[in-house]
Amino acid sequence: MSNPMFRIGIDLGGTKIEALALGQDGVELGRRRVATPSGYDQTLGLIRGLVSSLEADSAANTGAAGRASVGVGIPGTISPKTGLVKNANSAWLNGRPLDQDLERVLGRPVQVVNDANCFALSEATDGAGAGADVVFGVIIGTGVGGGVVVHRRVLEGPQRIGGEWGHNPLPWPRDDERSGPECFCGKRGCLETFVSGPGFARDHAMATGQTLSTHEIAKRAAEGQPAACASYDRYVDRLARGLATVVNVLDPDVVVLGGGMSNLPDLPEDLRHALPTYVFTDDCSTRIVRNYYGDSSGVRGAAWLWPVVPDPSA
Repeated sequence: MSNPMFRIGIDLGGTKIEALALGQDGVELGRRRVATPSGYDQTLGLIRGLVSSLEADSAANTGAAGRASVGVGIPGTISPKTGLVKNANSAWLNGRPLDQDLERVLGRPVQVVNDANCFALSEATDGAGAGADVVFGVIIGTGVGGGVVVHRRVLEGPQRIGGEWGHNPLPWPRDDERSGPECFCGKRGCLETFVSGPGFARDHAMATGQTLSTHEIAKRAAEGQPAACASYDRYVDRLARGLATVVNVLDPDVVVLGGGMSNLPDLPEDLRHALPTYVFTDDCSTRIVRNYYGDSSGVRGAAWLWPVVPDPSA
């Protein structure tokens, strides 16, 4: 589409919808956050209202009226085979032509991509990975996902599964790690079952008999309690093994950590120490950093889905 004066991102989650308007320079012009409706048609109508409201705000803030570009991040993806949403944990989206329906109600082209890709794009554009050619954005929370951004463009791949490293098996498994926990995808031993938040808590419970939250395990590890320290060390080692396979294939300039587990205080530094053991190089220079925009990365990345078109008059 033609170069808009501002851009709108929508983060469509299972419990809330966040909408954000950005100027072309990345300055925030307006923001809304509302509860996600229970129905599909209601969601379409609510997004239309959010876009209209943010366009009015942005026009007032910039003095320039016009229609914004719109990008949407979802907890799934659009199947290139069927044109319908697939793999969404917000199950009511699955099987729906969301991009087509949004284009109809908004009267303009709309880009709809996986929310992990939006996270990666946000951090690659003006976040913790800004200035890097190749960025791998990692989501480690309730689940494990990721996105690949090269020269500020998301690489989804022809099957739109680019960055789905969480459903590869744990590399270099120890004897006591085989064949691994069952994963919701139907396989066993996926990285997600080891390095997600629930995977971390489950591993600690199996090793100690104590059922604790990830926060409590991390707190006890920081206090030097041996059992918690051992669980944390296993977690870092497994996460380093998983990331090493990505580095060996993609060789990104930087890995940006996101999701709830990225808030473990020493995780980036500990991973930087653990990663070289497994990467196929004599000098592992891959940067590992925590995200810059936190919970706002997804909606900012959705706003950046439409590339900035140079102004020919500039």
